[in-house]
Amino acid sequence: MSITGSVPGTDKRGIRELGGEEKVGWDEVTQGVAINSFIGETENAAFLKPEERSYSDFNSYTATVASWRIIKPVYNRDICIDCQNCWVWCPDTSIISRDKQMLGIDYDHCKGCGVCVEVCPTNPKSLLMFNEAADNDEELAGWPEKQKKEKK
Repeated sequence: MSITGSVPGTDKRGIRELGGEEKVGWDEVTQGVAINSFIGETENAAFLKPEERSYSDFNSYTATVASWRIIKPVYNRDICIDCQNCWVWCPDTSIISRDKQMLGIDYDHCKGCGVCVEVCPTNPKSLLMFNEAADNDEELAGWPEKQKKEKK
């Protein structure tokens, strides 16, 4: 069974689509501008789970980039050994993990780079890349079998 696409806690996760705003050139950006990631106090933000933090509208937590992706990782819980390689190496923190257990993929922020698949050590891999339009349940039903090692 695969749990994908959602993180418990907040209705703000992935509510904005990035790319629709009017953009300025690199030489038009005001020098010294800082965009705050959080609203209000940030003193203990590092000790809160992401869904408990008060994010600003400009934070990537509230924006989705899912429309950029053309291929996506699909996660097979039955094969996963919870090694956390995918969580450590994901450049977009799109792997959902709690208490050292892989829970799924945050499709709102996954850009489909495939790093998670490359670092997965299982045979067959517990994460594989598929076309964006592919149905996750169908792909799970046709998951590859373990490959035998060739004798030398």
